[in-house]
Amino acid sequence: MSYRIEDLTKEEAEYIGQKIDEIVPREVDEDEEEFVLKVENEKGEIIGGCIAEAYEYHWSRVLLEELWVDERYRHHGIGSMILREVERNAREKGCRVVTLGTASYMARPFYEKHGYTVFTTLKKANGYISYSLVKYLDRDNPEYVPTNNSGTRFKVSFGNEDDADVIEHGLEAYDEAYEPKYENVGFYKKLVDQDGKFAAGVIADTDKGESTFVEALFVEEPLRRQGLGTYLLKAAEDFSKKNGAPLITTSAGDWNVGFFRKNGYLLRGELKDAPKGHDCYELYKTI
Repeated sequence: MSYRIEDLTKEEAEYIGQKIDEIVPREVDEDEEEFVLKVENEKGEIIGGCIAEAYEYHWSRVLLEELWVDERYRHHGIGSMILREVERNAREKGCRVVTLGTASYMARPFYEKHGYTVFTTLKKANGYISYSLVKYLDRDNPEYVPTNNSGTRFKVSFGNEDDADVIEHGLEAYDEAYEPKYENVGFYKKLVDQDGKFAAGVIADTDKGESTFVEALFVEEPLRRQGLGTYLLKAAEDFSKKNGAPLITTSAGDWNVGFFRKNGYLLRGELKDAPKGHDCYELYKTI
C-alpha cells in the first residue's frame, strides 16, 4: 500500500464530518441543538436534570444523553417530570423519536414504564449490560403516572453549561459505584499518499481496558473499494487491542452498514424507521 498513517488534524476531523454529512441520504441530513433541563429545590440547589441533543432536520430525533436525580429526591416523580419535559420539547421541535442509553444497574424499568422499548443490548466485560431504548412520539403510548408525585412541587426549567456540569458530576458519582472510571484515549488517524495528500481518516475513542467506539470513517470517493477503509478500521482495532479493549462498537445506517458487516461486525440492535424511511444499526466486534 503506497499510503502511510499520520495523526489527524482538527481541520481534517471537521472535514471528515462535513464529507460524511454529504454521503448520508438527503433525508437524513441534520442539525444539532443541545439543551439542558434542571430541577432546583427551595434552596436553589440542582436536585435533578438532563442533557439532551435534538437532531432537528429530517431525522427528527432527540438523544437523551444523561438524566440524573439526586438520591435524596428519588421516587418522588422528579425523573418522570423531567422525561415528560424532554418529550414535550421534542414534539415542539418536530422530533418524532427519543432515544437513550442505560445500564442494567440503572433505570431500564423506569423508562419502560414510560413507553420506551429496548432496541439494543450488549453485555460488557464487567458483567453489566448496556441498553439502548427508543420511544416513537407519533405512536399511541399510555401515560405513566408515578405513585408518588410529591416532586411536582418543584419546577423544570432550562439550564446552562454550569448546570450541565452539576448533572454530569451527579451521574458520574453514581456510575462510579458500579463501574470503574476508564482512561480515555483517542485514535484520530489518516492515510496520506506519497505526496502527503489526505486519502482517508478515522475517528475512534478507546476506554482503556473496556471498549472502543468508532465515531467516523471516511475515504475519498475516487479511492474507495481499494481497501483503505478496511485498513484504517483494522488499525483502530489493533489500537484498541493494545489498550486492553477487546470490544469495538459503532453505529451505521442502511446506507453504510454493509461495509462493517463485511469487516466482521455483528448487529446488536436495529432502530426501525428512524430516521423516517431508513433503519439504523448498532454493531460490535470482539477482537
